[in-house]
Amino acid sequence: MTQARKSGPLAGVKVVELAHIMAGPVCGLMLGDMGAEVIKVEKIEGGDDTRRSVPPAIEGESAAYMMMNRGKRGIALDLKSAEGKTILRRLLTDADVLIENYRAGTMERLGLGCEVLRQEFPGLVYCSLSGFGRSGPYAERAGFDLVAQGMSGLMSITGEGPARPPMKCGPPVTDITAGILAAMGVLAAHVHKLKTGEGQVVDTSLFEAGVTLTYWQSAIAMATGVAPGPMGSAHPLNAPYEAFETADGWITIGAANQTNWLRLLAVLGAEDLAADPRFSANRDRMENRAALAAALAPHFRNASSADWLARLESGGVPAGPVLDVLAMQADPQALAREMVVEVEHTRAGRMSTLGLPVKFSATPGRVHGPAPLLGEHSRAILAEAGYDAAAIDDLVARNIVRETAA
Repeated sequence: MTQARKSGPLAGVKVVELAHIMAGPVCGLMLGDMGAEVIKVEKIEGGDDTRRSVPPAIEGESAAYMMMNRGKRGIALDLKSAEGKTILRRLLTDADVLIENYRAGTMERLGLGCEVLRQEFPGLVYCSLSGFGRSGPYAERAGFDLVAQGMSGLMSITGEGPARPPMKCGPPVTDITAGILAAMGVLAAHVHKLKTGEGQVVDTSLFEAGVTLTYWQSAIAMATGVAPGPMGSAHPLNAPYEAFETADGWITIGAANQTNWLRLLAVLGAEDLAADPRFSANRDRMENRAALAAALAPHFRNASSADWLARLESGGVPAGPVLDVLAMQADPQALAREMVVEVEHTRAGRMSTLGLPVKFSATPGRVHGPAPLLGEHSRAILAEAGYDAAAIDDLVARNIVRETAA
C-alpha cells in the first residue's frame, strides 16, 4: 500500500516527526501543509501528550491534538526496544528530515542522537527543537512557553502598563514561532542538501523564538540603555497606534505616520489637534502619548464600531475591529484566504481546522487530511517500509507497534 502523492511545493519530501505538544508538531504541520509526507511517530502508551489536553474533545479525541497534527500519518512505536529502533531506521532510509523536540539527551540515550543518525544517513536534515537550544549554559534545561516568554523579555513588555503583574501573550507564541523558525531552517537545509547531498543539524529553541519577537523593543533598549515596559495595545515607536473603545466595543487605529494622522483628524472632525504642538510630529505624539489617547478617546465613544470603521475606511485610515476567535473564524477574509477549512476525521467526523498561511501560485499547498488516531497508519507505514503482514502481526502482538483500527 502506497500513500497517494500530496500536492504542494514539498511534494515528494519525507519527514519523520518524533515530536510532541507544540513546537515540533508546528514544524511538521507547516511542512505537511506544503506537501511533505509527515510520519508522526508516537509512544505506544498514550502517544503525544496533547492527546490528553482535554477538554475540549470531539468524540473522545483531543481538539488540541487534532489541530496540531492534521495532515500527518501516525505510527506508534516502542523506541526503547531494539526492534522499535530498527523500524525507525527503516523509516529514515528514504527520509529527508527528522524532527524531534525531546528533552536534551533523550535521543542520545536511545542511541538515536543526531551524530549517530547522521553517520548512518548523511543526507538527513536533523531538526532539533528545545527550550534553550543545543548549546550554552541552559542547554540541559527543560523549556516551556511560559518560561521562555518570561526569560526572553516578552512578559516584561506585555500587559496594560507599568506597575502591573507580568503577563504572558495569550497564545503560546514561543512554541508556535519556534516551530515556524524550525520549518524555515529545515527548508534552508533542504536547499543545501539538494545542492550538495549533505544533511545537517537544524537547531532552534523557544528562548530564541521569544528573543526574535522583541525586535522593536530590543532596538530601543540597545539604543537607549533603558528596557521598555508594557504599553497595552500601543506601539513603542508610533502613535496613535492602539485600540480605542467605541459606543459598543473596541476598534484598532493604525494612524502610524503623518499622512494617516492627518486623515484620522479629518475623519474625527478634530483638525484642531493638528496645530497642538504636543501632537505635531510622531516624536511629539510619542512623548505625549497618554495625552494623545485622552484627546482622541471621547470621539470614538460617540458612535458604534461599525460606524467608525466605515468612516475610517472611507477616509483612508487603517483600522479594524477587535474580534474574538469565533468572529475571526467567521470573517469573510479568513474564509476567502482558506484560513478556516474542513477535514473529515476518522472518529470526530466533519470538523473545522486552520489552513496554510502561505499561498503558492504554481504549487499550492493545503491541509491534506485530519490528524491520525494513535497508531492509525502503523500497518500501512510498515508495509511501505517492507514488512509483510505476518511480520506486522508479530510486532503488534508483542507491543513493539500499536495499531488502532480506523
